[in-house]
Amino acid sequence: MADAEKPSPHRPRLSDAGLAPTHEVTALDQFGQSRQIHIPGERPLTIKVDGKEIVTLMTLGSHPEELVLGYLRNQQLMAEIADIASVLVDWDKETAAVTTTHGRGIADLEEKLAKITVSTGCGQGTLFSCTVDKIYELKLPPVSLKQSTVYGLLTGMAKLNRIYRQAGSVHACALCRGDEVLWFVEDVGRHNAADTISGRMWLSGVDGLDKIMFATGRLTSEIVMKAAHMRIPVLISRSGVTQMGLDLAQDLGMIIIGRARGKRFLVYHGGEHVTFDAPPES
Repeated sequence: MADAEKPSPHRPRLSDAGLAPTHEVTALDQFGQSRQIHIPGERPLTIKVDGKEIVTLMTLGSHPEELVLGYLRNQQLMAEIADIASVLVDWDKETAAVTTTHGRGIADLEEKLAKITVSTGCGQGTLFSCTVDKIYELKLPPVSLKQSTVYGLLTGMAKLNRIYRQAGSVHACALCRGDEVLWFVEDVGRHNAADTISGRMWLSGVDGLDKIMFATGRLTSEIVMKAAHMRIPVLISRSGVTQMGLDLAQDLGMIIIGRARGKRFLVYHGGEHVTFDAPPES
């Protein structure tokens, strides 16, 4: 093989902590019938180098050791794999402990961290512990939702994705009251779109307790957290929901509806608050 393809003569000691990428859950389909389906996992993994916390990544957890190595390399935090003695993942502690061969951690860490820019692409968001801590102080009041409202919302939404129809490669979020779309925002990532709506609500003094938020992308824990901080009790998406997003929504009392397209959808949580008043023909 060519020199560039030769394996490194040094291999750090690695744990073998890969997780199953999907999880089976129960959901209600558009007829109110129970179905067993699979959703992708989502777990926080905090990277620590010689005991110093670097970042928390959200991941499926299938190949955590390689993920950690690739992150350190691509962010230029570690230049040589020979400097890494081990990567040991502990899911109980939700940490990946990286030990260096010299024991001095990452050189000029504060300067390097200050220069890191986290992209808005899917799966690249950064999660801060203060956000996670405060989310559990919230508890959303129960609300009711009609199937016909979901259909009306989806019909209206199809007319609004102007940027996507023109150029593609964007996500969107919308703030709705019933099936009325109040604000529709498109951006390169749904995280940005949700934040824009939140800022607009803040500026306008708009409360979220009687609102619905629609998102084009998957409902991860980050999106659920954003909706909860906006006091929005219902989340609807054209895509699905991750395990951590669903777990968090259950703790908060949020209605979660995914795979919503046309006359089809799945209620992942809050089915007892949904009235199936417009079941489609079989």
